[in-house]
Order: sequence, then C-alpha cells, then structure tokens
Amino acid sequence: MSDAGLPLAIEAGYGTLFSASCARGTADQLAEWLAFAHALCDAADAIALRHFRREVEIRTKPDRTFVTEADQAIERLIRGRIAARFPDHGIVGEEYGEEKAAARARWYIDPIDGTHNFIRGVPLFGTLLALEIEGELQVGVMSAPALRERWYASRGAGAWAIGAAGMEGPRSIRVSGVGAVPDAQILYGSASEVRTSGLLPGFEALIGEAWRERGFDDFWGYALVAGGAAEAMIEVGVSTWDLAAPFVVIEEAGGRLTDLDGRRRIDRREVLATNGLLHDAVRERLLRA
Repeated sequence: MSDAGLPLAIEAGYGTLFSASCARGTADQLAEWLAFAHALCDAADAIALRHFRREVEIRTKPDRTFVTEADQAIERLIRGRIAARFPDHGIVGEEYGEEKAAARARWYIDPIDGTHNFIRGVPLFGTLLALEIEGELQVGVMSAPALRERWYASRGAGAWAIGAAGMEGPRSIRVSGVGAVPDAQILYGSASEVRTSGLLPGFEALIGEAWRERGFDDFWGYALVAGGAAEAMIEVGVSTWDLAAPFVVIEEAGGRLTDLDGRRRIDRREVLATNGLLHDAVRERLLRA
C-alpha cells in the first residue's frame, strides 16, 4: 500500500495498520513486554497442568462463579513477578482485584479462563495476560497448556500462534476474508446467557442466517476468529480480564473487537469480535428487534 493509503487504513478503525498505529512503546519495549508475558505464561502453564484432572479445592465466590486453588496460585505468582520486574506497574486481576489503578502501565490477568472447563477436565482453559500502556492495550497472550497451544500479539508485530500437532510454529495468523453473513461461522459463549440477557434481540435470526453456528466459549472463540476459522464471536457477562488479551490478538490479526455500540473498549459486559469485514453487519443484526 502506498503512503497515501495509510491514513485511510488507519481511519477505518481496524486492520493491521490501524493496530500498529496504537503502539505506545518502541519495538524493543514491546518485544521486552511480550517476552516477559510469555515467561509468566510458561510458569502459569506448569501450575495449571499440575492441578488439571486432579482433586482440587473449589470455592464459590460471592458472584456465584467458581475459583480453584490453581486460579489463586497462578495469579499470586504472576502478581509477584510483575511487582519484582515492574514495581511501578498496576494490575487488574480476576482473583485479587486492582492495584495501582492510576499507573501508566497496567497488567490484566485471568489466571484460568474457562474455570468450569478446568474443573470438569475439559482442556479448553488457559491463562490470559495483557499489558495496557496509557489506556491502550499493547501485548496479549492466551496460553492453553492442555491443548499445547498459545496465541499472542504485540502492536505492529502481528498475531501469532504456536503449538498444535504438525503446526508447532510460531506461525502468523490472520482473520478470514469472508464478507457475507450467509457464508460465516458464528460463535458464542452461551446461547442461554445471550437469550436471557435481552441485549441481543436479533441473535436467533443471526445464527439462523449464518452458514454455521457453534458455542465455543471463553478464549477459544476469539482464537478461532483471530486464526480465520470463524467470522464472529459473541459473549455477554464478560469482564476486562476476559477481553484484554483477545483484544490485542484480534486487532493484530486484522479483526475488530468492540462493545455493542461499536466502541473499542473492554469494560462493558457484552462484546462482539469479528473479522472486521462483517462487524457492522453482525452488530446490526444482533440489535435488530
């Protein structure tokens, strides 16, 4: 693309050039942050696998969600290593809350995304880790140790995957080029939660129009969109730590992740991630009464 085309690409609000324009650090800084995130996920993977399909202590939190000793051990480890390496950085974590809320740099931690899967012995769980600088997410890692796969990205360096039988990688990933809803594969976290929320009145019509629909919850749906295996992922009832890492991976893969108003943010309880080409069409259908 010529230099004359760059402003138009950035103005579009999504795509790899737009994502690169969101960098808030040098290439060396981004590489350092990403390497540190990988090291944290390596340690988290080891803890998760030691507990997976074993007898683990399970507690119910006040919001009626589950937490295991593995969740807590992973988040304590990550918090400790962040404090030692970057003492001025803030933290937003699922299990132990927020530290240094006004910090220029903040880490988002979901120690085990897919806790229900983890508890039941289903291998679709992973640690999600992301770094935000001055309000813009810069680095994201989604590590699924039982699958032996990991997806990661940093601003301007593309989205990547490593692992999977015969495809060890790292390999570059991109969203699909599908441009019509009847040709699309639509994913969602929980059909019952979507229906009972009342927020997406057009959900049933959308999945009826799509080529194929499946309920692939948690990080897995976002990984499939980023890798071009699906065109949209829909969830309700999510938190910032659920979305921070997928946000960077999706955008660096060329896609979009927004709230239902089409805004780039992760602090709403509803989210739509797509290949970008179908974003407005899917969002319009979801909101159509």
